[in-house]
Amino acid sequence: MDRQRISRLAHAHRPIAAPLSDGSVSRLLERALGGRDSGRVLDLGCGEGAWLLRALAARPGWRAVGVDVDAAALTRAREAATALGVVRRIGLHHRDAREFTDREPFDLVLCVGATHAFDGLLPTLAAARELLAPGGRLLVGEGFWEREPSRAALDGLGAVPEVFADLATTTDRVLAAGWTPVYGHVSSVREWDDYEFSWTGSLAEWALDHPEDPDAAAAREAADAHRTGWLHGYRGALGFVSYLLRRG
Repeated sequence: MDRQRISRLAHAHRPIAAPLSDGSVSRLLERALGGRDSGRVLDLGCGEGAWLLRALAARPGWRAVGVDVDAAALTRAREAATALGVVRRIGLHHRDAREFTDREPFDLVLCVGATHAFDGLLPTLAAARELLAPGGRLLVGEGFWEREPSRAALDGLGAVPEVFADLATTTDRVLAAGWTPVYGHVSSVREWDDYEFSWTGSLAEWALDHPEDPDAAAAREAADAHRTGWLHGYRGALGFVSYLLRRG
């Protein structure tokens, strides 16, 4: 089953692809947009554009650009933007985020839960630096280890130990790369559990409701494998931090 389709189905009820509550998303976005009435925001790995649509709804003077490799997700983003009446203020690009460039810099760049598109946090920071206007902000979300991961945690996540570090080391890496955290949020266990139950549940329910679909069995298998990896592996070990960063 196509990984992009799995992700779309799994995020059917939670379009923000990260363990963040609605309140946490609102606070992070409000801080990221700051007191500016107008500006340009870019989401690298935007999916269905949930962050961008919220930004445009909250700030009528802002314009947005989203980049993603999932054409179907971008179609849904465009449909949602049309329904909200903000489609004229958003541009959506079907391409690899690593290849995206623009002639005009952005006041805010987002990459929350999509640093894998750049092969990790530090390459994401480097890419964002090239796209930000002077004084611009970067909102980036990344995993970290709450505690030393067990073999089960690593197997459940499908990651190697060096992919993530603890929170202090992760923050030190951000600072060493020339960025200053001006706000941040560490996702709670409740946020993680809600996200994971929604992810696995949405995918499993789709499989139950569409038994005739050729992908139904694969969807159920993916949901079951993900649930097992989470509950018997990385639950409580893997954390998620969202940094609001400025250069310098």
